[in-house]
Amino acid sequence: MKFKKILVWFRNDLRLHDNEMLVEAIAKSDSILPVYFFDPRYFIQTKFLTAKTGVNRAKFLLESVSALKEKLRVLGGDLLIVEGKPEDHILKIAEQYEISEVYHHREVGVEETRISALVEDTLWKQKINLKHFIGHTLYNKEDLPFPIKDIPDVFSQFKKKTERDANVKECFEAPAKISFVENNEWGGLPDLNALEFDSNTTSESQVAVMGGESAGLAQLDELLDIDSPIYKKTGAKSGGKQAFSSRLSAWLALGCLSPRKVYWAIKFAEQRFGNNGNFSQILLGLLYRDYYRFMFKKHGVKFFKEPNLLTIIDTPAPEEEFLMNLWRQGNTGQPQVDAYMKELNRTGFIPNIGRLLVATYLIHVLQLHWTRGAFYFEEKLIDYSAASNWGNWASIAGEGLDLKSKTMFDLEKQLKMLDINRSEVGHSYLS
Repeated sequence: MKFKKILVWFRNDLRLHDNEMLVEAIAKSDSILPVYFFDPRYFIQTKFLTAKTGVNRAKFLLESVSALKEKLRVLGGDLLIVEGKPEDHILKIAEQYEISEVYHHREVGVEETRISALVEDTLWKQKINLKHFIGHTLYNKEDLPFPIKDIPDVFSQFKKKTERDANVKECFEAPAKISFVENNEWGGLPDLNALEFDSNTTSESQVAVMGGESAGLAQLDELLDIDSPIYKKTGAKSGGKQAFSSRLSAWLALGCLSPRKVYWAIKFAEQRFGNNGNFSQILLGLLYRDYYRFMFKKHGVKFFKEPNLLTIIDTPAPEEEFLMNLWRQGNTGQPQVDAYMKELNRTGFIPNIGRLLVATYLIHVLQLHWTRGAFYFEEKLIDYSAASNWGNWASIAGEGLDLKSKTMFDLEKQLKMLDINRSEVGHSYLS
């Protein structure tokens, strides 16, 4: 009798809790083979002279993959680590372990979607099916009050209709028992040197949070305690008020935390403590994540109004590197911008208000193309997510589809916070 074996391809879903793909793979197979690929395409230099993945994000990723590997070991198995492109290795792995089917979470970014297609084509040569799951959003697409093609392009309309007419599903429980494919060679994680980070670069990073599912759940637990010191910590200020940040976004970006897990935890906390502005801000952030992912699913690159965007990305025009370097290094002379950029470079994170301010400065004051900032954030942010990053930058530049809602971006407000008048906007501001 031939036993059914399913390969579970982990990507940005590095958790056991609320993982429908994993739960179904366990239910539909006799044993599973968990696999993670360290794809070299994510550790190259871009045409914008940035790294696809900076050292802070790489550290957080390595910690998160290591944490998942350890959780699977506790259950009697492991995580197969492969260094290379998935489409170059997955068929050989499938044949070696007699895999019947491959499960994975579908992504919405252009590069990630292309990789899925390459893997699917490769597997189909041996009539092995690649089954797609969607586990990165708060709302499942089938639970939305409209089909993908009819999702409102204006965020405020999306928010209103979704909150009113859609329900958030309960979380899947983390599996207590898993049967693993027999294997003696699981492979170890590469170190930063193997990912081509030099010692000078690695010594400068100061990531303030630890990657992995347990660390993300611990951060969530701390947020649910209204007496937690997290609400008393000194942070960046905006308009005289503390700029609250949950910092959950890094664990959400790699799927160490499920958005539904966060949602239901917040709802439970609201029942205990009542409405809380910080809780509401976290829930709003989850909706923004969904909005951008669904916009990318609906429109693809057509979400951006610039018809020649792909050409700009493929052949970036020369910009004034002097100004770009001042912004990157936090040497513009604008105190708020410089403080946030130095924090970003050091830790891989700045709160949302900081992102709005530094992006406003790059686009509307220095008048550099917004894609320069989007690529730099891709390198530096430990919570980088293609849809949210590119969607936010496009909205600030006025190149996204939602131009009706001021909740997305208010230029006048941002310039006022930077203490800059309209008449001062332009390259001459630094002269």
